[in-house]
Amino acid sequence: MSLLIGGVAAIVFGLLGLIIWWSDFISIVKGGVPILMLLGGILAVYIGFDEIQDKFREERQKQEESLAKAKEEIEIVRAQAEQYREELEKLKEETKKKE
Repeated sequence: MSLLIGGVAAIVFGLLGLIIWWSDFISIVKGGVPILMLLGGILAVYIGFDEIQDKFREERQKQEESLAKAKEEIEIVRAQAEQYREELEKLKEETKKKE
């Protein structure tokens, strides 16, 4: 209950202070807005830069994954080619033996 009473009192005193010192409040707002805009702009640039870096990382990771997949496929093809060579050699030897 005391928190509620304290909150109401703070609201009343805040409104009275705002009415009485309106010109001072406007001066503070005039001084604070450029600072907030500057800080907000810096934050936006930082977030945008970080987002660009994330996109580059994702693209690099996708390229590395596709490269690894291509390497695996190359190894499979090489293994198959080696099997075909061995079979070809066996067939050559068999045909030589038959002749």
